[in-house]
Amino acid sequence: MTGVSLSRWTLIYFVTALLSLIVAEALMVLGFGYPAAGIGDPETLVLVHLLAIGWLSLLMLGAMFQFVPVLVAAPLRHPELQLPAWALLVAGLLALLAGFLQLSGALDFLPLMLPIGATLLFMGFVTAAISLIATLFASMPLGLPARFVLLGLGGLAAVATLGWLFAGTLSGLLQHPFFGALVGNSVPFHAALGLGAWLSISAMGVTHRLVPMFLLAPDKARETGYFTWWASLIAAVSLAVGAFVAPGKPIFASIMAVIAVIMALGALAAYGADILHYYRSRARKIIEPNSRMAAWAISTFAASGILVAGLLVAGRLGAFVAPVVYLVAMGWLSGLGLSQLVKIVPFVTWLECYGTVLGKMPTPRVQDLVVEMRLLRLLATYFISVFAGAGALALGWPLVFRLAVAVTLGATLLIGRELYRVRRLKDVPDDKRRLAPVPLPRLVFASSQRPST
Repeated sequence: MTGVSLSRWTLIYFVTALLSLIVAEALMVLGFGYPAAGIGDPETLVLVHLLAIGWLSLLMLGAMFQFVPVLVAAPLRHPELQLPAWALLVAGLLALLAGFLQLSGALDFLPLMLPIGATLLFMGFVTAAISLIATLFASMPLGLPARFVLLGLGGLAAVATLGWLFAGTLSGLLQHPFFGALVGNSVPFHAALGLGAWLSISAMGVTHRLVPMFLLAPDKARETGYFTWWASLIAAVSLAVGAFVAPGKPIFASIMAVIAVIMALGALAAYGADILHYYRSRARKIIEPNSRMAAWAISTFAASGILVAGLLVAGRLGAFVAPVVYLVAMGWLSGLGLSQLVKIVPFVTWLECYGTVLGKMPTPRVQDLVVEMRLLRLLATYFISVFAGAGALALGWPLVFRLAVAVTLGATLLIGRELYRVRRLKDVPDDKRRLAPVPLPRLVFASSQRPST
């Protein structure tokens, strides 16, 4: 990663994202939203958007600001946009959540909070995308992982546009019958574009670089990787087309949905083959906790795809959509995010604290900043509790679901504590701390944009 600088504001994205996850899990433990409320009720929408935007989207954007320059071996363009984008996204999320609470009757002021929130979110996503897309376009031709990121940003554009139209319609600003039909028919496409075209495609792109990097495996693009990208492109375009034609041409929209599912399953199979290749061809013999648990997350992704295929064949997907979405959101995407955070935060902290003194004095290794076995146990607990929660949803056991989420919440809090300890250098061995004395880094942003090594 020669010449690539630390992203000054990546950590504030991570901190905000982790807080959103903790709040969402706490609300689920308290019985807020589904399954106590209906799957389309405002309370459930609060949970969904807190996870999808507050946790997963902020996490993904924070990671992109740090690693898109790594993917293209060039500095981030317009880094000054990171903080304004974060501020717009946080303000927009809070306004959006307030708007959903208004729909539920819990709040009765400022009736335009939904469109205000959606507009702020749209502006925040555009601001972030300007920096990322400018970085990608300045580095043409793009390698395979960067192509996934660009495609994911296209999915984000479709999701944000649909979200703004939904908010405007629900608030009464948009009253054309088309928009009412859009809300009535395109919500499943909106959800699929968010979890699939934006978050999953972006995650596949990032992991195509991070997994071989952390495993010390060859990362030359393979034919399966290119197939994954093309299949993902067709699936994403099919979902976007289906979303906008659903109000007037439901049969055509259904055809688009079928194409999207077939292409997505093909992409998932090819992606799994690539990841398996990375693990089998690795030079690192001892697999670190983040890579072990990334395998759990990716396996959950594969299992979710198989489950969707089986339920579709059986005609039962509608009855089990909640546990499937929970597995994808909390097992695949959130599990992958947490498993990589416990590596990325130490990695960024090590670069910030020790990158400029490397070769001048003895320095600790990246793994010396954490207690790996403790992290491994916490991540395993997180995944097992997520699997238990999905099973409870499938069986219709709401109390068991809340108990399982309570364990998930406990594991998340303890993982957050470990990340705090990393930023305070609390687990660096005393002898190495004495040999390489450095100032403590700030908690939520890098002290300076020091060049990486």
